[in-house]
Amino acid sequence: MASDEAVDAGAPEPYTMGQMAHAECGESGRGGGICLSVVVPLYNEEGNVRRVHDRLAPVLDAIGRPCEVIFVDDGSTDGTFELVRDVCREAPRVRAVRFRRNFGQTAALAAGIDHARGEILVTMDGDLQNDPRDIPLLLEMIENGYDIVSGWRADRKEPFFTRRLPSIIANRMISAVCGCRLHDYGCTLKAYRHEVISKIGLYGELHRFIPALAMGMGASIAEVRVRHYPRTRGTSKYGLTRTFRVILDLFTVKFFLNFATRPMQIFGLLGCASSLLGILILAHLTYVKFVLRQGIGGRPLLVISMILILGGIQFLTMGLLGEMLTRTHHEIAKKPIYKVRETLN
Repeated sequence: MASDEAVDAGAPEPYTMGQMAHAECGESGRGGGICLSVVVPLYNEEGNVRRVHDRLAPVLDAIGRPCEVIFVDDGSTDGTFELVRDVCREAPRVRAVRFRRNFGQTAALAAGIDHARGEILVTMDGDLQNDPRDIPLLLEMIENGYDIVSGWRADRKEPFFTRRLPSIIANRMISAVCGCRLHDYGCTLKAYRHEVISKIGLYGELHRFIPALAMGMGASIAEVRVRHYPRTRGTSKYGLTRTFRVILDLFTVKFFLNFATRPMQIFGLLGCASSLLGILILAHLTYVKFVLRQGIGGRPLLVISMILILGGIQFLTMGLLGEMLTRTHHEIAKKPIYKVRETLN
């Protein structure tokens, strides 16, 4: 995780574009000489498509390196894709991906990442609550050696009780559980090295956990303050129910970070603890029965001890099955259990 100095390095003022002339990209890029790919997921954002492009264009022009914009239409039911098609005709560096139906933001970001050709990827929302002028701040931190740079909406322009408070709670929970301490996991405005983000499998609602998942691979992460604006067109696609989905996904992320390659460590621990507690209770009841000569047939503790012992056996069995599935997965998929940063000679 980045130090406090790195976190504070992105104060919004002043904004200078020339400093990004030497952004860290390969001279030839990954494909077609592309240095930077900006991925923008869209869902029913017909009022913002052109505005997003018009705000992005001068920022990308000022960077002075080959760039591309990838609009991902996540099954919009309004005129979003027709406007995207018009923008693609007018601007050759704009590309588009269209889903057959709405698959969600995680899928949209994954599609954009899969189709991106740049050495560096920047993701941002299509509602213009993110400011494209903050992109050079993210790229500067990438140039300083970080693998992922996350935006922090320090002055968030949204209702406190319905949006900001649940977000604060969720961010603190994620930081405490995953060990990757960020102020704002939910900010879509982030920059990634392609070599890092392409190795992370995204599904479900895991897009907000990308920094935590990347940290598990050894990626270096920084956070910078970015500007945030209230939505002026369209409607938000998120509500309070998102908080509960975050909590559920947090269990998944924690498991994959710590126990994906050794499930017996968690299930075995639970099984041993449950069985041991059940055996202790049963030993106590045995003492009551044979030493104190008291009846134990109607005592709830007898049932509880049996449940704990049987539950412990089931946890151990689940751990063994998990170990078998893990080994099968890694052997068949030939998926390594380590990540190499670089090799020499």
